[in-house]
Amino acid sequence: MARLPRLTLPGYPHHVIQRGNNRQTIFASTADYQTFLDLLDENSKRFDVAIHAYVLMENHFHLLVTPKGKQALPQMMQAVGRSYVRYFNDRQKRSGTLWEGRYKSTVIQIERYLLACMAYIDLNPVRAAMVVQAQDYAWSSYGHYGGLRIDKLITPHPGFWELGNTPFAREAAYAEMVRAGVGLTQQRALTDSAFRGWALGEPDFVANLQKMTARRLSKATAGRPPLPESPASKVT
Repeated sequence: MARLPRLTLPGYPHHVIQRGNNRQTIFASTADYQTFLDLLDENSKRFDVAIHAYVLMENHFHLLVTPKGKQALPQMMQAVGRSYVRYFNDRQKRSGTLWEGRYKSTVIQIERYLLACMAYIDLNPVRAAMVVQAQDYAWSSYGHYGGLRIDKLITPHPGFWELGNTPFAREAAYAEMVRAGVGLTQQRALTDSAFRGWALGEPDFVANLQKMTARRLSKATAGRPPLPESPASKVT
């Protein structure tokens, strides 16, 4: 079966996941993490893609972004990916591919999943038992939203501003949301939708998106009741 083209719709938030080939290490040092963030900063500005949230893990990364143009996200990802592979291969004295195929992504509904996706991303190191609290991990967007530092890479989505009327109120509300965690159902939905390329949202949201593209947006017909969930699987 031919694989579907990636779902990329300007003006909508996209959850992006990219893994190392065979789950291999893609960040081996502090310099690697920082180089990747610098490339992301440079190319997000170049191609007009707003970065709302991110986490860099040892063998994969997640992004929450909004591209301004139809080709903005693939162009940014291609530029960042190629530059980083050249850097990493040269530094590690290796050759060949670094990524596990093309990146995975999908569009998410703002009202239903934006904040949950942010928390899901920032909680990756906690779920992986690398740290006890999200604030203890250096390579994520949590520090910015938790008021620990100013991250020049981050452009908060308007949906984030609804958490409070002041920076302190928003930071406190977000910190509490992260402490509360993201349920397994939402974790599975966020992971599966990105890997399968199905739009993530309520039936009306998906149906409205479908009017904008000929590309199929869901496995089932929009508005059809979801199938029973399979047993929980480990998500990071």
